[in-house]
Amino acid sequence: MRSAYSVEEVRHAEERLMARLPDGVLMQRAAAGLAAACAGLLGRVYGARVVLLVGSGANGGDTLWAGARLARRGAGVAAVLLAPERTHEAGLAALLAAGGRIADDPFEPLAAADLVLDGITGIGGRGGLRPDAVPVARAARGSDAVVVAVDLPSGVEADTGEVRGEALRADLTVTFGTYKPGLLVDPARGHAGAVRLVDIGLGGELPSVPRLEALQHADVARMLPLPGAGSDKYRRGVVGVAAGSARYPGAAVLAVAGALRGGAGAVRYVGPAADAVIARFPECLVGTGQPGTAGRVQSWVVGPGIGDRGDAVREVLAADVPVLVDADGLRLLDAADLRGRTAPTLLTPHAGEAAALLGVAREEVEAARLASVRELAARYGATVLLKGSTTLVADPGGGAVRADPMGTPWLATAGSGDVLSGLAGSLLAAGLDARDAASAAAYLHGLAARLAAARGTPLTAHDVAATLPEAWHGVREPGEGAGVGGSRA
Repeated sequence: MRSAYSVEEVRHAEERLMARLPDGVLMQRAAAGLAAACAGLLGRVYGARVVLLVGSGANGGDTLWAGARLARRGAGVAAVLLAPERTHEAGLAALLAAGGRIADDPFEPLAAADLVLDGITGIGGRGGLRPDAVPVARAARGSDAVVVAVDLPSGVEADTGEVRGEALRADLTVTFGTYKPGLLVDPARGHAGAVRLVDIGLGGELPSVPRLEALQHADVARMLPLPGAGSDKYRRGVVGVAAGSARYPGAAVLAVAGALRGGAGAVRYVGPAADAVIARFPECLVGTGQPGTAGRVQSWVVGPGIGDRGDAVREVLAADVPVLVDADGLRLLDAADLRGRTAPTLLTPHAGEAAALLGVAREEVEAARLASVRELAARYGATVLLKGSTTLVADPGGGAVRADPMGTPWLATAGSGDVLSGLAGSLLAAGLDARDAASAAAYLHGLAARLAAARGTPLTAHDVAATLPEAWHGVREPGEGAGVGGSRA
């Protein structure tokens, strides 16, 4: 599992560690890891042209010390000092002693650079790049050089993932000690490129509970339900699906498709799309009445394509089992119904639906995804899965938010959210708590989309559902399909 901590937590951990180490050791560890990553990108360091964009403080110091290491290996290194009066003195002296130079004109070395190190602001930056740094950052990004961010791309916010102004997009971010939330959450994540973590010894100094975490194959594999020798279809869990309408029968079909592949023993569907569901999935138990006529279930999925059937939503929410609410169900949601529930509730909005639930503009949710998912969970007293370029899962009690690393633009297709709802609902019926069900479902859903897209043709929501068994197997047997299942972070 990848864990991310706030700037304050990282700084306190660094202070505690530095108090026990000789002066400068921590910076040298960071610089050594950064230089090694750059050397790996360059392949041949001798004769390579490297430009350092150097801001103030420790981030600039890391950049200068790494530049000195590359210069000693024969690279031509030029430093662009964006805060000359606050440049890290020891780092600059080391660079000059190794044969590096200070660039008089920042644009001259950038035009011919092979690699650019972005050490302008680091994790302490707020509110985007300063105006004087913007032309230099644009020149770096407009060059043919590989751009490597030092700890965090300059201009993005480490704790929130927000981008409040101009920011530099990196091809690779080399981060030190631990991940920062902004490296795992869009829109900042989109500026980070690939992310490489350099261990500098902070592990024992960080809190036991991170601010943000991202699952990996092994984490999801431990969550997935497996039948035992005494299992039958009822012991494995039964998920009820109240979805679809005469106008949108496909939403019911897709939600059932996801539910059938989620580990529960049986799926009960009730609603006006019963004929479409049974025609596609004869293994599903169907009915045309209200949710109360379905029989015993261990979880409910309600909302996809349900239209204006608010009575069905209220009936499901009155049940004393875990309930997932999606799509139309979110529009029909009464917060009072949620506050009266004792069983877990999982809400799965996209940004537009989240904005409606919060009473803000969609753009506000998209710009501040981490804050939005936390606010939704706290306000509605429910676990929330916020879909989007970064899918986030938050619990009402706080704790670490989970960021799904499997997100892919291929999931931006009609009906894919219905498949996700059915899948997560089935995991709820199989016994996972709301946080784990949402996290595992998002991971498998994204991995299935990646596997389906790897075939080289545009995919549909049905393709995602059909590929879920392959994704499930890939998580349980990580040696197969691991190349597709990798993450940028």
